[in-house]
Amino acid sequence: MNILAIGDIVGSVGCHFLREKLPAIKKSENIDLVIANGENSADGNGITPVSADYIFSSGVDVITAGNHTFRRKECYERFESDPFLIRPANYPAATTPGKGYTVYDFGRTQAAVINLMGVIYLEPLDDPYIVIDSILKKLDTKIIILDFHAEATAEKLAMGYYLDGRISAMFGTHTHVQTADARIFPKGMGYITDVGMTGPYESVLGVKPELAVKKFKEKLPVRFETADAPCKLDCIKFTVDERTGKTVNVKRMEFLQI
Repeated sequence: MNILAIGDIVGSVGCHFLREKLPAIKKSENIDLVIANGENSADGNGITPVSADYIFSSGVDVITAGNHTFRRKECYERFESDPFLIRPANYPAATTPGKGYTVYDFGRTQAAVINLMGVIYLEPLDDPYIVIDSILKKLDTKIIILDFHAEATAEKLAMGYYLDGRISAMFGTHTHVQTADARIFPKGMGYITDVGMTGPYESVLGVKPELAVKKFKEKLPVRFETADAPCKLDCIKFTVDERTGKTVNVKRMEFLQI
């Protein structure tokens, strides 16, 4: 099975570039399942029903989220009703809408997709180790993919070693910078610390550079705007053995808008 994980989609420009590139990628790479992080897909960050619909209709099967998950209240009900729009599982279940994992049924087999958020330099959510252990006890599928939305590379690597041999693949999101460490861990788990970003590459993580510079230089609040520049689409392809649930190949990719 070929699974494509796509980096954080930034704004409407990122959504449009996703639609432009994804069909050809799915065909050329023989993709069975597409997972994309959509927590920044609305202009100004967050996700809305409109941006979620656009991403799904562009060919994405499961949308994951992160620290901007609940910026847009208009999407709260959608998290409750749509099984393939998931949020980090370690948000408190009693107070936040939606679920932190889903199971995608292919008929011949199933694949579980889990979303977790790190706690280093981010919100003090529930312990991701306790939460992932609880979820894995509930799942009865060999193929399990995790989007770990986290800031610190060490936190992502540590989680990778903790889960090696227990899930099929893990990809990191949040930093918007694709890392060069795509690999297969010793016990068969595919891994990358951060899959990157889908959005304008002449930017600071998708933001107009001059606004990011102003924020860092002057230390005053700045209203960020998505850069108007050529886009890139960062992604990784995991090839997973359906019999064992182990990753047998990883392919890191970047597609640039000319």
